[in-house]
Amino acid sequence: MSRIGKRPVAVGAGVKVNIHNGQVLVEGQKGKLAFSLPGRITCEIKDNEVLVKSPLKSRLDKSLHGLTRSLIANMIRGVSEGYTRELDIQGVGFRASVSGNILSLILGFSHPANFPIPADVKIEIPKPNQVVIKGIDKQRVGEIAAQIRRIYPPEPYKGRGIRYLGEIVRKKVGKAATK
Repeated sequence: MSRIGKRPVAVGAGVKVNIHNGQVLVEGQKGKLAFSLPGRITCEIKDNEVLVKSPLKSRLDKSLHGLTRSLIANMIRGVSEGYTRELDIQGVGFRASVSGNILSLILGFSHPANFPIPADVKIEIPKPNQVVIKGIDKQRVGEIAAQIRRIYPPEPYKGRGIRYLGEIVRKKVGKAATK
């Protein structure tokens, strides 16, 4: 059995977990999430904890056992606390703004890069060079952050671009001047 999969997932206060027809439904103060259980994996709720069980000992079953437990734990944390991802924009004149459901990024291109904001994610701009992505689905928040970063990834010579907050970009030495 998977070591991660064996651990029970504690259900916090204000979170409801239902298992119905191979679907795990998690509901909390921030919203609702659903997950379909993989083939032979089963779940049950005992003493305010979710237990994930796997009947067979194959390598696929072991990996799905741990994965399922992690996904359910992420769903429970997401509907109670939520997830955030912060991006930092570095470069002279580079900035971001939100108007309606469009994130507009001015990154030195001939036109602003517009990114449509999905309905299940909130994007805030606390500073002109900082973007905060919030949501209840961990995978979705990370995916949106990666898509925004992909518009102008940090380049290694001057360090301009969009990076995760706290990300360290190793700079390269430019071409040496000839004498």
